[in-house]
Amino acid sequence: MTVQLLVFEGCPLADPARKNLKQALAACDMDEFEEIDILDSASPEDLRGWGSPTILVNGLDVSGSPKGDSVSCRVYSTPDGVPEVQTIINELRNLS
Repeated sequence: MTVQLLVFEGCPLADPARKNLKQALAACDMDEFEEIDILDSASPEDLRGWGSPTILVNGLDVSGSPKGDSVSCRVYSTPDGVPEVQTIINELRNLS
């Protein structure tokens, strides 16, 4: 399983998304994920159209949203603006 956190430096929601991702991974007895700076020219081009933060599991967005056409800030319709721990857990279990 491939788990990726897509962010860019200075994104105010990167830390809360990272925290929720780590909690979800721990709940599923996992701990590995790849963090990718989507503004880095060395990052894969197919990942640069996502907003920051985005969490992908096997290439699919945990919230079910499609990839955009440019890098931007991303705010989820959740109380803290990032994917909730249970949403991430559900996707980790569904896609494993």
